[in-house]
Amino acid sequence: QVQLVESGGGWVQPGGSLRLTCAASGTSASINVMAWYRQAPGKQRELVAGITSAGSTNYGDSVKGRFTISRDNAKNTVWLQMNSLKPEDTAVYYCGARDYGLGLTGSWGQGTQVTVSS
Repeated sequence: QVQLVESGGGWVQPGGSLRLTCAASGTSASINVMAWYRQAPGKQRELVAGITSAGSTNYGDSVKGRFTISRDNAKNTVWLQMNSLKPEDTAVYYCGARDYGLGLTGSWGQGTQVTVSS
């Protein structure tokens, strides 16, 4: 079974930057899709960014041009570089993984809090 652990969250002023890290364990194979989601109080969980083992990426409309996702296939580690942060980015950020070939239909970490305020 695959486990995901997030780190790097914290408090930052508007316009600042943070870098989140997600490390997956429990498999030696490269996970096909790894992604970041976030959930703010009273809101639905939404996609922030996703990346495949081939390097294809996609981003939520609200973060395009500000956030960058990257990964290390050998280590099954994914990062989220967040720049030009806004108060609306405040949320709990979750790492997710999916690989149908590995029988991994969906796995989540426990989340890391990101707070953007002045």
